[in-house]
Amino acid sequence: MERSCNVSYGSVLKTTGLVPESYFSNSRNILNLYFVKVSWAWTIALLLPFIRYSNIYNRNHTFVLRRLTSLLVATSIWYTCTETFSYIEDITGSCFESDTMQVIHGDITTKAACKKAGFIWDGFDISGHSFILAYSSLVIVEEMVPMLNIPRSDRNVLLDYIYIALNAIVAIWIWMFGCTSVYFHDIIDKTIGTLCGILGWYVTYGVWYPMSFSPGLPPQQKQHA
Repeated sequence: MERSCNVSYGSVLKTTGLVPESYFSNSRNILNLYFVKVSWAWTIALLLPFIRYSNIYNRNHTFVLRRLTSLLVATSIWYTCTETFSYIEDITGSCFESDTMQVIHGDITTKAACKKAGFIWDGFDISGHSFILAYSSLVIVEEMVPMLNIPRSDRNVLLDYIYIALNAIVAIWIWMFGCTSVYFHDIIDKTIGTLCGILGWYVTYGVWYPMSFSPGLPPQQKQHA
C-alpha cells in the first residue's frame, strides 16, 4: 500500500501549494509525451524479449510460451481498466463552454467529441497515469526476478542490456508516478487508479499465477521445471 500513501502525500502537497510549478508540472514534458503516454508499449517491448531469454535458462520452450501468456493477461487488464476509466468519465461528465463554463446541451455526449469541438469536458476522471505507472512497475519487478538466479556465465549481452533498460523504465515510472501525485488529478482519482493497478497485480501474481492452470510465476530461486 506504499504507493497509495505516496498518492495521499502528493495530493496534500498539491493542495497546500508547497511544491512549486516545474518542468514536470507541464503535461507536455518529454517523459510524459514519449514515455508515459505510450508506457504500455515500452513495457511490452522490453518484457517480451526479457521473458523469452530469462525464462529459458534450465527450462523447456513450453514453459517459456506459458510464461509469455502473462503478457496477454497483463495487456487485457490494462485495456479493460483504461477503457472502463474512459467510459466512466463519459457517463459522468458534461461538456462546457471554454470561456463561460456553461453546460453545452446537444449531441456532444463524449469527452472526445467535446474536445474535438474545442470545449472542456468535466467528468469523474480516474487517473489512468496512476493506474498504469503502478501496475506496469509491479509487473516489471515481478518479471525481473529470474535475472537474480541466472549465473553470469549463462547470460548474454542482450539480456543484460534489456535488464538495465527495464530498471531504467521502472525508475522513470516511479518518478512520473510521484509527479502525477503532486501535480495532477484529485486525490480520489489518483487513489482509485493506483488501487486498480495494485489489485490487477495482486489478483494475477498473488492469487492466480501460483495455481497450476495459469501462466505461472516467473522462475524463483531453487525452482525446477
